[in-house]
Amino acid sequence: MSNETTPAIQQPGLESLSKSFEPAPLEAHWGPEWEKRGYGVAGHRGTQAPKVDAPNFAIQLPPPNVTGTLHMGHAFNQTIMDSLTRYHRMMGFNTAWIPGTDHAGIATQIVVERQLQGQGISRHDMGPTPAEARKNFVSKVWEWKEQSGNTITKQMRRMGDSVDWTREYFTMDDKLSNVVSETFVKLYEQGLIYRGKRLVSWDPVLQSAVSDLEVENTEADGKMHYILYPFADGPQLIDGVMQKGMTIATTRPETMMADGALAVHPEDDRYKHLLGKKVDLPLCDRQISIIADDFVDREFGSGCVKITGAHDANDYACSMRHNLPLITIFTLTASVNENGPKAYQGMDRFVARKAVIKDLEAQGLLIEIKPHKLMLPICARTGQVVEPMLTDQWFVAVNKVSPQDPTGKSIAQKAIDAVHSGQVSFVPENWVNTYDQWMNNIQDWCISRQLWWGHQIPAWYDEDGNVYVAKSEAEAQVQADAKGPGKKLRRDEDVLDTWYSSALVPFSTMGWPEATASFDDKTQDYDLYLPSSVLVTGYDIIFFWVARMIMMTTHFTGRVPFKHVYIHGLVRDAQGKKMSKSEGNVLDPVDLIDGISLEPLLEKRSQGLRKPETAPQVRKNTQKEFPEGIPAYGADALRFTFAALASLGRSINFDSKRCEGYRNFCNKLWNATRFVLMNCEGQDCGLKEHTKAECAVGGPAHGYMTFSQADRWISSKIQRVEADVAKGFAEYRLDNVANVIYDFVWNEFCDWYLEIAKVQINTGDASQQRATRRTLIRTLETILRLVHPITPFISEELWQKVAPVAGRAGPSVSIAAYPVSQPERIDEPAEAHVAKLKTLVDACRNLRGEMSVSPATKLPLYVLGDSEFMKTAGHVLQALAKLNEVKVFGNEAEWTKASAAAPVAVVGEARLCLFMEVDVAAEKIRLSKEVARLEGEIGKSHGKLSNEAFVAKAPPAVIDQERKRVADFEAALSKMKTQLLQLEASPSKS
Repeated sequence: MSNETTPAIQQPGLESLSKSFEPAPLEAHWGPEWEKRGYGVAGHRGTQAPKVDAPNFAIQLPPPNVTGTLHMGHAFNQTIMDSLTRYHRMMGFNTAWIPGTDHAGIATQIVVERQLQGQGISRHDMGPTPAEARKNFVSKVWEWKEQSGNTITKQMRRMGDSVDWTREYFTMDDKLSNVVSETFVKLYEQGLIYRGKRLVSWDPVLQSAVSDLEVENTEADGKMHYILYPFADGPQLIDGVMQKGMTIATTRPETMMADGALAVHPEDDRYKHLLGKKVDLPLCDRQISIIADDFVDREFGSGCVKITGAHDANDYACSMRHNLPLITIFTLTASVNENGPKAYQGMDRFVARKAVIKDLEAQGLLIEIKPHKLMLPICARTGQVVEPMLTDQWFVAVNKVSPQDPTGKSIAQKAIDAVHSGQVSFVPENWVNTYDQWMNNIQDWCISRQLWWGHQIPAWYDEDGNVYVAKSEAEAQVQADAKGPGKKLRRDEDVLDTWYSSALVPFSTMGWPEATASFDDKTQDYDLYLPSSVLVTGYDIIFFWVARMIMMTTHFTGRVPFKHVYIHGLVRDAQGKKMSKSEGNVLDPVDLIDGISLEPLLEKRSQGLRKPETAPQVRKNTQKEFPEGIPAYGADALRFTFAALASLGRSINFDSKRCEGYRNFCNKLWNATRFVLMNCEGQDCGLKEHTKAECAVGGPAHGYMTFSQADRWISSKIQRVEADVAKGFAEYRLDNVANVIYDFVWNEFCDWYLEIAKVQINTGDASQQRATRRTLIRTLETILRLVHPITPFISEELWQKVAPVAGRAGPSVSIAAYPVSQPERIDEPAEAHVAKLKTLVDACRNLRGEMSVSPATKLPLYVLGDSEFMKTAGHVLQALAKLNEVKVFGNEAEWTKASAAAPVAVVGEARLCLFMEVDVAAEKIRLSKEVARLEGEIGKSHGKLSNEAFVAKAPPAVIDQERKRVADFEAALSKMKTQLLQLEASPSKS
């Protein structure tokens, strides 16, 4: 007898996989490893260079604020972008995902100013002269940026974002700053930039104009003040009654000091005879006229309004139409200036309000004050009430046609045409209506801010106030010297609105303007990646960023910035409320990845609240939602959750419980991989060369491989999945991509095919085992490539072990070829075969349930009909349905006798029953009791539904629920009665 033993199968891949899925070590390894290998660098499949004949895919990261940290909106947005990028990289596109951060003028300045406040100084104290103070402050901001400005990029790496870090930009970098100056000068020379006095939203603490995006309109309890403006030449007849004056209603009585007129609707018969008459302006030593303008709402208040052109946007437009005086009565710190009556000069605007109300009351001109709900414009950066203020600002004339422009179109018109011609399209397409609405009502763009941090306006003034716009002071000096030598220049102190530099990003990051000089190099970024393929962004910045990028890019390059704009919804909490740190309902994506215990989470959420008194409630809500804190879900589960939520809706309600489900998915995939490796690694997986004949259905008994119907079914199904996934990516429906993959992996591959494969490996001959192993390993390897764009870490870790066993060479799944559907491999007969098998297994499970038999108890299945199918599928059916035998009967009489009183199911041509010895007498008693119980329940429900008082008072949902109960009871009763009848026909067990 030989002493030789079978050598142990070598399974290094399986042995290197931990028993369960632990995301942290995978993420810690693969993130830095991908970056080290340069897979994210723009080019073809990680080669860091473009392939000349390959298609191009480019995407720009909406640059987050350098001050910022990763919030849920960023994480959602970046999951979409990274999935698209990874998909196109694997599809063989030249791929570029360009990252960068925005200098965020206001936000960054505030952060550093608050640090200075902690030291008891302001930015103005940082030098002996304003110029020195500014220079030192800007140095301080740069210093802070170098220390803290990379927080968000570290967090992006944690999400697995495969951006091209070698092309990372900061909007204050020299390269981008040069483009800012270049474009400003060009627009000025084209007559499209000008300086003028206009009404802007002014923050009196920041002492700067702010953009509409930085202003939050917040509902507040205010007051409506009804004030009498006496007629200058005595009482007048209004509606048949002599009146002392005109009554107006205002929530801001202090602004009356700046009134330029009173206005009524031109068709308001009550006041037509008063047009042109004057009234005394209360508390001020002047008179104003009554005018007519159709913007007045006749139904509001008295139908008469005050016109304060320098302190209200609607009134400003009216003042322009009627050439009314624009009187500014506030300083830049919102105190009453020299244009207000002496009694109020120097008072803060809210102190002045109280004084004005008191004085109006004393003079009998305050008729009444009523409570009034109003919308207060609050600066999101400082929390201050924004003041409409008339100030000198720089503007881009977006509706003006430059005489030098060969197209004869304004900047705005070019942007409108870019969308209407189809060069830029919106997904979903209904967002084009919002875009059109904004673009067709666009006003000149205020691009100046009164800050120290940002791109300083490239304009200089001489002693006579002449302005010189140039890229440098030296160029400005040349212009000034042309008017007369020796002119001393002073630079404009304002900086540009942050949105100005971010509007240039599509081309400033691609080498413009230098790239335009090279016409023969088609491998430069400018020609490969402009326009980019898609802009992925939330709907809240369509106007602020999207429209401005289209305007600036079409104007300066003649190209559109991107071909598609995919507008996704905004991430809200599980209850659908806006996530806000000040409301205490934010989630930190990194906490979902790494986990966080309850106490630090409570601390985190109760800090920085808008209303500190809500802290106990915030803590209570948090404890209720996360009683044990947040477990570590890992980046893949979080990404899968975001992908599954990426529908075309306007909001995404994020429930962290979804993360748990996708963490379970990752675990399922991990366990499936361990099973497949256990059965395939080190084994013959049918990877050697073979002929088609050797793989025919039911091929030669000793052929190399014999694929079962189930093998063909799973291969067929994955072709359909690949087609659905390609469609999902093409339509920007990442939710469809995620759900199709999830359903296939969990339900088809893991729940069905793996179970069938176990049977085939345990019972099949060598050629069947080989075919099963090949199908197992190849399907799993394909799944890992399919899922990689959404879950990069786990798919890379598992692919490294699976790919060699599957005979797929390559250093990384991230640069492997993405699976593409092969419709010719769709096998409908195999699909029909497995569909029938599933139906039979389900029928057996239902019969087991009806008989109240434990799944652990194995019973025989008696089958009548469809004998051919049962011969081929019986052994698999036996294993999946936990049967100890599948017995096929040739004639009905035998089957009826054998099945006795057992419940029967009909599946296609077959009738089946699970056979179990039953004490007929005892079962009759049990069933009779159950029939009586069900009849009683049905009687109770019918009683309720026939009671008119119940039907009249009960909510519709309760009535529907009661009707459903009746239907369920009646269905159960019918089954019980059928079983009872069968038992009646059977003799009692002796």
